[in-house]
Amino acid sequence: MYSDYGFNKITSHLNAMQIRPLDVMVTGVTGSGKSSTLNMLFEKTIAKVGTGVDPETMDLNAYRLSDIMRFWDTPGLGDGVYNDRIHGKKLIDLMYKTYTIDNAEYGFIDIILVIIEGSNRDMGTTYKLLNDIIVPNFQGDRILVAINQADVAMKSRHWDSESNMPDSVLLDFLEEQAFSIQKRVKEATGISIIKPVYYSALYGYNVESFLDLIINNIPKQKRSLV
Repeated sequence: MYSDYGFNKITSHLNAMQIRPLDVMVTGVTGSGKSSTLNMLFEKTIAKVGTGVDPETMDLNAYRLSDIMRFWDTPGLGDGVYNDRIHGKKLIDLMYKTYTIDNAEYGFIDIILVIIEGSNRDMGTTYKLLNDIIVPNFQGDRILVAINQADVAMKSRHWDSESNMPDSVLLDFLEEQAFSIQKRVKEATGISIIKPVYYSALYGYNVESFLDLIINNIPKQKRSLV
């Protein structure tokens, strides 16, 4: 169970921030694997995974991985103009949700995690999500990007099904993809993100690196809305 992973390090960060738990908003386009990512972390089905073109996550749901980390599963964009407008408003409302400590107001969400599918099928919608919804309403240094579905990044080629990990060819491809997305996000949105981590929620590949992306980038302070 990943609830104990990095427990001491997370606790130390949160003690310094004087908050508990760390609230992470998980977002991305429809089909990127947000729900399957959460199921991977909890090692059980907590979020319904879509098998067709319609998104399963139509509302905002929160899941505690432990007493120190909570994930917010959000609607995916790419479901049509009307639905995207509704989903976008839900995301913005969550980004502006606040709490008050000592007469000071802070943002409820501490980190945003954007999930990108390994096949890069809908990067246009991903850039729209980042550029039009997230970046104008959230601090850039609190935005993280991760690449799911590493197993199908090369149309399922070069994935070792026996060990459930990429061979050297796919590994090189994934590294190049991570650097490319980092560059393309900068060009499309103007923000500099940390190099994305790639993983496979379906096969549980590289989960520790995925969690380290979050743990190693926990902010030092509460999120000010000013």
